[in-house]
Amino acid sequence: MAYNEDVAHRVREAFANADVVPIERRMFGGVAFMVHGHMTVGIVGDDLMVRVGKEAYGDALARPHARPMDFTGKPMTGMVYVAAEGFADAADLRDWIQRGLAFTGSLPPK
Repeated sequence: MAYNEDVAHRVREAFANADVVPIERRMFGGVAFMVHGHMTVGIVGDDLMVRVGKEAYGDALARPHARPMDFTGKPMTGMVYVAAEGFADAADLRDWIQRGLAFTGSLPPK
């Protein structure tokens, strides 16, 4: 599956204002943005993929346009897909990226 390059460009721009520099890696049929060796956010098709962790999972799913990440047919607890409408403006995209960074920032670097 390909990923939306326009969304990838927006994610790169959003990370330009962050305190970390992600490494891009092909993953899940799309592209993932890795921070300290951990997948933080990614893009699969037109969807944003966000690693929020188990504790923030329910809150993330309660947000508009978010749904469980079910890449294998079984939901992956702690990871969500966000439809394009859920990050249509820059503030929403930054919020999702910050949610991913909040979780992966709590993990030890790989």
